[in-house]
Amino acid sequence: MRQKLSGWGRTAWSYSDVVTPSSSQDISAVIAAPQHRGVIARGLGRSYGAASQNAGGTVIEMANDEASPIALDPRTGVVTAGAGVSIDALLKYCVPRGWFVPVTPGTRFVTIGGAIGSDIHGKNHHVDGSFGAHVLSMRVMLSTTEIIELSPSIRPDWFWATIAGMGLTGIVIDATFQMLAISSSMMHVETERLQNFDALIAAMGSSSDDDGYRYSVAWVDLLASGSSLGRGVLSRGEHATRDQDSRSEPLVYNPKVRVSAPPWVPNGVINKLSIKAFNEAWYRKAPRRRTESIESIAGFFHPLDGVRQWNRLYGSQGFIQYQFIVPLDQTDVLRTVIGQFADAGVASFLAVLKRMGESNLAPMSFPTAGWTLTLDIAAGARGLPELLSAVDTVVLDAGGRHYLAKDAHVSPGAVRKGYDRFEEWKTIRNEMDPTGVWKSDLGRRLGLVDP
Repeated sequence: MRQKLSGWGRTAWSYSDVVTPSSSQDISAVIAAPQHRGVIARGLGRSYGAASQNAGGTVIEMANDEASPIALDPRTGVVTAGAGVSIDALLKYCVPRGWFVPVTPGTRFVTIGGAIGSDIHGKNHHVDGSFGAHVLSMRVMLSTTEIIELSPSIRPDWFWATIAGMGLTGIVIDATFQMLAISSSMMHVETERLQNFDALIAAMGSSSDDDGYRYSVAWVDLLASGSSLGRGVLSRGEHATRDQDSRSEPLVYNPKVRVSAPPWVPNGVINKLSIKAFNEAWYRKAPRRRTESIESIAGFFHPLDGVRQWNRLYGSQGFIQYQFIVPLDQTDVLRTVIGQFADAGVASFLAVLKRMGESNLAPMSFPTAGWTLTLDIAAGARGLPELLSAVDTVVLDAGGRHYLAKDAHVSPGAVRKGYDRFEEWKTIRNEMDPTGVWKSDLGRRLGLVDP
């Protein structure tokens, strides 16, 4: 069926023939048919740009919690899950049994296939790395329709090219990975507000006590300036122990989607004035000194998931989520970038700073030891293209790069400069897909696939 698709940012729409398979045989039949514009797999469409779109081609819709199996070893926490299983479904199955996903991004509505293709990271990267580091093996369907097993010891070059390969090496059928043992579905959280950039970096730096927390993230007020430039709220957490959870059933897990964004919102509702008011309230709401609390998993990891279709709030213009990373020793560059956004008055109510750990072996994996800043910005913001181009130059000159799962802006040249193993990855990709079946709008725009 021909459908109009976009990423979560609702910017670059395109039409594709969408197929919903019920088995791997159905997937094989789609791939085996003549494909002028190629094929790409799509999960829940939570990449912000056009990673799972294929204009004029075929999109295979993989997300299906009911049809995709979950097999958990309750003793070891090793789980095998179909690529169409969402993190939401996995948590609902595994948390009551005492196991948590090794890595989760800011939404639980991501499939396992998408988690691998984007090599998702979370608030624990400085301790646990990204999702790919926890994958023990996976089954992948190649463009020949052959299904092969890949692992760090079985065709490791193909395995690591598929991790963060943006779906352009093959279709993940299922994956086996290690879960994290927990004794409660609650989180023990410490929160404090920090008055400026220097205080924030000091609290999160490698010489601080940040490594003592599995999860750490800071919200940054991008509209603050002067002596308050870079002020923020730092939240750090651990899974609560049985002693910290007073409930009689500590592993009960039942997240709610409480409200839904209206189907139509005029452009401009999220603007500089509304975000300035929100930022001030959010900053003042946080405690001056470090305060402890007990929060739910959903509240700590996935607060925006409580609002169904929250991306509609930006109106028909949509929004760009812009994420970059710079090396740990480039804090002055990070300060410069925050200053550029503050000076331009470009508002973002979601501005998230994390300190990342070492990279894994995947050539196209985004996280590396450094500072990553993520921003949501209305696509129609005045002067946005010029501002982001200026920031790109600063980031790339500092040895940084951009996250392709968020991209709706970055140029092909920026990808090649930011990812120094790009040509190595592309050689492996072409080896895995010699006839060029796997195509996406993102892949074509950034030159990840040959024309």
